[in-house]
Amino acid sequence: MFNALRARFRQGHRTVGFPDKPPVLPERYMGRPQWDAALCRADCDACIQACPTAALTKADGALRIDLGRCLFCTDCTDACPTGAIQFTREYRMATDTREALVVNDRPFQLAKALDKQAKALFGHSLKLRQVSAGGCNACEADVNVLTTVVFDLSRFGIQFVASPRHADGLLITGPVTKNMELALEKTYEATPNPKIVVAVGACAVSGGLFADHPETHKGAGEIVPVDLYVPGCPPHPIAILDGLLRLLGVIER
Repeated sequence: MFNALRARFRQGHRTVGFPDKPPVLPERYMGRPQWDAALCRADCDACIQACPTAALTKADGALRIDLGRCLFCTDCTDACPTGAIQFTREYRMATDTREALVVNDRPFQLAKALDKQAKALFGHSLKLRQVSAGGCNACEADVNVLTTVVFDLSRFGIQFVASPRHADGLLITGPVTKNMELALEKTYEATPNPKIVVAVGACAVSGGLFADHPETHKGAGEIVPVDLYVPGCPPHPIAILDGLLRLLGVIER
């Protein structure tokens, strides 16, 4: 026992200081993409052709990037001859509407807090049932990381529970395969009202790479109403945590 205590003492404080302190992100982290209209050629669509999920489109000469479909794979930046598209270090990407995930020349709209009544119910104790609806386990792994001592999700009163009957909402990963459709519907129905739904990762938001496959849906929004969208493939744990805390009104900046 003394050896265990000695080792724990040497390790020191391991929990990240976020949200009171800026997060320390890995050097290779790629956050919200940005587009420089001045560098973009009107006759060029190399980035659009390179995107594997059709996340990029052009309308009236302006590029539109759908973060809900984006895999953050850098195929677009590699294809762009002028460097008009770049991935930033911005981890704040969670929104409360699907439309807000489309990046263009307007200011990016981050997720807003729940209404006053919902904040009173969930603000200090939010129990979530995680549903893997056909995911590859990447988003599931990063969601699981949130429960470790490094991120310590429970310090905000947020916990994952084993039964939807004990939950205040669902956190969904995966594109929702046809085999998981009924299971998701039943899990949603078993969750008491009022409840919230969080879609984590490109697959849960839009279907991701599998959006046009006949055996999958185009994300959780086709089956259940979604209150929070967290894009990424997979999203960084800090991006998920940031979205949840914005929904609860803990972060407002």
